[in-house]
Amino acid sequence: MADVIRPYGDTRDDGKVQLSFTLPMEWSERADEAARRLGVAMGLRDVHVVEGRPAANGFSFFIMYGVTAQAIDIDDIAPASVQAQKMSMEEIDSLIKERIGRKVKVAGACIGTDAHTVGIDAILNMKGYKGDYGLERYAMFEVFNLGSQVAVEKLMRFAKEREIDALLVSQVVTQKQSDVKNFTALSDLLEAEGIRDRVLLVAGGPRVTNLLAAELGYDAGFGRGTLPSDVAAFIAQRLARRA
Repeated sequence: MADVIRPYGDTRDDGKVQLSFTLPMEWSERADEAARRLGVAMGLRDVHVVEGRPAANGFSFFIMYGVTAQAIDIDDIAPASVQAQKMSMEEIDSLIKERIGRKVKVAGACIGTDAHTVGIDAILNMKGYKGDYGLERYAMFEVFNLGSQVAVEKLMRFAKEREIDALLVSQVVTQKQSDVKNFTALSDLLEAEGIRDRVLLVAGGPRVTNLLAAELGYDAGFGRGTLPSDVAAFIAQRLARRA
């Protein structure tokens, strides 16, 4: 039997949703009505604009509630999370030592014009995140944190010259799909240089999913809530299988 689900608001399967958006017009009751009609045009029922306010000159911001009749069969969705067994730092180091026999070289960077390093630093820096140590603290990882605003061409050359085993690339900024463009550009460059098959390519960011990463030609994607050990275990297990 199909497992069909609908949005939940007050009661299960009631279809209630909340939307927020900006319209390019000064805020007024007329703007509220424009927002409501937009909700109706989207196919929502029982549409209510619960908040409307000026956002900037010539713009207004709205929060709206409505009811959708749409439902999703989640049986059609493949598992989205990275498939890797949970391991401790000691277990990961032991696996690398036994199966690979040398330190694994990992390089990480925020690519393009992105200057948000909190995520990549949480994974790579020794102190880690939420009490989970970063990759720099592992005995069997050699880590290169290249920081922010790294051009994909520079990262590709670094990976090639240093014979990097795993590349971790982070993107927080997503305006106009800049994240997708930068992720794709890096993957294409690695392919063109003939080193894609030997480099484990991992994407990260608050809006990154494993499904998106796979669509872009990456080996894995890690999003919100990722711990350093999650990434470390994936790298160690995947490279051990290759070895």
